Amino acid sequence: MTKGNSKVFVDLDPAQYQPHALHSAERIWPETNCYVDLWIEVLSSLGLPPAAMLGFTLSQDFEGDQFTFFKVPLEDLESLYGIRVTELAIFDQPELHIVEQIARGRLSLVELDSYYLPDTRGLTYRHEHGKTTVAPNRLDIEAREMDYFHNGGFFTLSGEDFDGIFQRHAAADALPFLPYTEFVKFEPGRRENPAMREEAWRLLRRHYNRRPAANPVRAFSAVFPHQVQQVAERDFAFFHKYAFNTLRQLGANFELLASHLEWLNHSAFEAPRKHALRISEVAKSTQFQLARAVTRKKFEPLMGVLEPASEAWDNLMADLGRTLGRARDAA
Repeated sequence: MTKGNSKVFVDLDPAQYQPHALHSAERIWPETNCYVDLWIEVLSSLGLPPAAMLGFTLSQDFEGDQFTFFKVPLEDLESLYGIRVTELAIFDQPELHIVEQIARGRLSLVELDSYYLPDTRGLTYRHEHGKTTVAPNRLDIEAREMDYFHNGGFFTLSGEDFDGIFQRHAAADALPFLPYTEFVKFEPGRRENPAMREEAWRLLRRHYNRRPAANPVRAFSAVFPHQVQQVAERDFAFFHKYAFNTLRQLGANFELLASHLEWLNHSAFEAPRKHALRISEVAKSTQFQLARAVTRKKFEPLMGVLEPASEAWDNLMADLGRTLGRARDAA
């Protein structure tokens, strides 16, 4: 296998990197989840518009104990940007496979332990183990260094963190380290063009037709106070996990939808965009109320707190249905 120090994006420097505007601190949810955030930064580094891919957010549902951990469908990446993503078999040391793909100009998306990721300092770094997706852009095995996309940025690690992230000090009889890994083939020279916007419209219609049959915010609202009572009985650290998988996924999902509708740049999307932002705002304010409820063990204030978001979801889907229907009739 190939060894060495090469890069997929040759001009990227973690010290000088500027995140995409979708990760601006001024947004309601500056970060969403590790997979979508990573793709936003990768597409931006390719000179492609990340907002074009976000129509899939329409299909988010409430899954009983969490909102859908929304991920861009791989077929959407291919039809919009000419990017092909395939699972990479890991049968040797993962870092050797990653270096091989980097040498071929391909990114690998690999699930690693956030315990060893210095960009999570103050959260999980050297504090808590957790699975997250990163994309190494440069990996130097001899120097024990890696530059990588993760969440809303581009970072570097080295030394003990490098050894830890690849479990290089595991006992001889330990289970083999075989993280789930995908690799990305880029279409050379692909740039935004009018056909991309047309394809985004097509995908928006497709994902609208795949929307939940019933209002997922209302379904969550019906069980939310009871779930919070159970959360309050756990260690407070569990609150963060619950909030991430419920209110953050809901709010971040619909803020991204609002950005997608803005990128489509059609006047008929202005009302749906506002409805999507309303859902995002209510989810954010509810997260603060959730923290107070868990701390004070008072759950009555949570009754009905999500109703404005439920109404916004109904209005959003009704307005989008009319707009997409008119566009289809005019085609």
